[in-house]
Amino acid sequence: MKYSDLSTKAGRKAHRHEMRMIAVRPRRWGLWLLTAGFLLLLAPSALDMHSLVGLWPPMLGAICALLGAPLLVASVVLKRRYVQQRRTGRAMLGRVRG
Repeated sequence: MKYSDLSTKAGRKAHRHEMRMIAVRPRRWGLWLLTAGFLLLLAPSALDMHSLVGLWPPMLGAICALLGAPLLVASVVLKRRYVQQRRTGRAMLGRVRG
């Protein structure tokens, strides 16, 4: 694992990019599901919509929100674990042995 040189502007940019790219998929899916859930919760009152493909929109919204929240928590846990392993150097040892 290559460490970025934080004393240069390019190194800081590479470090920010690396930190942003940790656990992207669970965070992105979690945000999409959470957003869709809240929009579906608001849809009946805002659009006077009471049925969506034969299903109740607030129920679908609650399901989406309940599925999205654990994904956001998982992305935070993955990022914290990655940063902690990177700080202690354990991730590099695992890659060398693995």
